[in-house]
Amino acid sequence: MIKVLPLLILFIYVFSRGVPLVFAQGAQTAPACNGQMTDFGCLPSDVPGFVTTLYGWGLSLISFVAVLFIIIGGYFILTSRGDVEALQKGKSFIFYAIAGVLLAVLGFVFIEIVTGQILKIPGFS
Repeated sequence: MIKVLPLLILFIYVFSRGVPLVFAQGAQTAPACNGQMTDFGCLPSDVPGFVTTLYGWGLSLISFVAVLFIIIGGYFILTSRGDVEALQKGKSFIFYAIAGVLLAVLGFVFIEIVTGQILKIPGFS
């Protein structure tokens, strides 16, 4: 259980990045859009805002697919019935799903550090 808790916190954090806080604040109107309003929501017109929004969507998609593959891996493990090959297949599904999410999150952290603190590109911080 202790090993699973950090991963659960990581998944919750990644899934909640793209969720607007409009409903939590009780607002009835949509927030003002400083960019272009599309079917997917407000896309910022500045490059740093656009990249951050796009990366947030990508992390959400990657984490959704990872949770799906963790469920599939768990299914293979539960239905292996002593078959070593099916057990290894399930373990590899889970391992690579977690590794993919970790690489995606670490890539995001790396980009934030490089662009915001090392190169000091305006807009990235």
